[in-house]
Amino acid sequence: MSDIKNMVCGEESNMSKKCVKPQIRFVGFDEDWERRKIREICKYYSSNLSVSDIDVDGKYQLYDVNGVIGKTNKLLQKEEYITIVKDGSGVGRVRKNLAYSSFIGTMGAIVPNDSEINYLFAEFQRKDFSKHINGATIPHIYFSNYGEDILCIPNVKEQQKIGVYFCNLDKLITLHQSKYDKLVNIKKSMLEKMFPKNGSNVPEIRFKGFSGDWEWRKLEDLIDVYSGRDYKHLSEGDIPVYGTGGYMLSVSEALSYDKDAIGIGRKGTIDKPYILNAPFWTVDTLFYAIPREKVDLNFIFDIFQNIDWKKKDESTSVPSLSKTTINNIDILVPKYGEQQALGQLFYGIDKLITLHQYKLEKLKNIKKACMEKMFV
Repeated sequence: MSDIKNMVCGEESNMSKKCVKPQIRFVGFDEDWERRKIREICKYYSSNLSVSDIDVDGKYQLYDVNGVIGKTNKLLQKEEYITIVKDGSGVGRVRKNLAYSSFIGTMGAIVPNDSEINYLFAEFQRKDFSKHINGATIPHIYFSNYGEDILCIPNVKEQQKIGVYFCNLDKLITLHQSKYDKLVNIKKSMLEKMFPKNGSNVPEIRFKGFSGDWEWRKLEDLIDVYSGRDYKHLSEGDIPVYGTGGYMLSVSEALSYDKDAIGIGRKGTIDKPYILNAPFWTVDTLFYAIPREKVDLNFIFDIFQNIDWKKKDESTSVPSLSKTTINNIDILVPKYGEQQALGQLFYGIDKLITLHQYKLEKLKNIKKACMEKMFV
């Protein structure tokens, strides 16, 4: 980012002319960008391939909208190219594919003439194709329509700079998405193996030093469930108020001053429990559950994450839970020491997941902001 400079477009005396310089540019570039139709800067190719063309002994990768779906012996493109979904679900979605590969018939291929492909891919990522969608049953878009759209493009050297920047940003996003997905899958696998299942009273994997069966208990024996309350009579303060969607605002009083809890939706979003650190206030659509003595908060939170709350829904309209339903849930519980060990383990994993989620969202926001300011 160090070699990017601000360059705010000046006003044009002739209102019919549009500013053709972006707000932010790389150092060394100051020429106006050129207005070109999409069909003038690239070629379009179609495909008649489908999943039936997959061959386990094929030489070339075959793409659909989500990525590689297999190999094929039919080669469509010898250079890097952009695909755009032209029919069905996901119409208008774009992706960049490797050279010497093929794509299925629900997509079309865009190959630049002289433009830099990473730059053009970034342009297509920010473009809204929805105005070109036709078809009531099966949506579709045609190159003959969106190919007439105007893009403002810089010279090739500036395209290369911009293209490399967004390509590297996409690689970082993919890296953190991969780390995030991997951690989520690790947690899911460990929850399955470190908690009893299939009628067993002991888990498949256990910390060293712990033995004996886990015991069946009702949640009402382990936690106290409290109702949230309206906060509108309270003054502004520094105590957070939470709803089913998370933090809302801060007020002057707390419902719990010194005991952490687990928030679980009473109405609306009932399947997204989260930990509430004291002091806090919750609104009337969010229950808060405080563990009793010798019951580990993080362990109970793991239990809450494993419960299929949607199956506990008591309403035919807005999803709802009651204290009675929560209290009557039967769970298997180990001794307090093993609860603590499990709770601490998954607390650490949750922190890592949150960290990568934060980094991922930050990178996506950076990309969004750059796309708004580095293009015309």
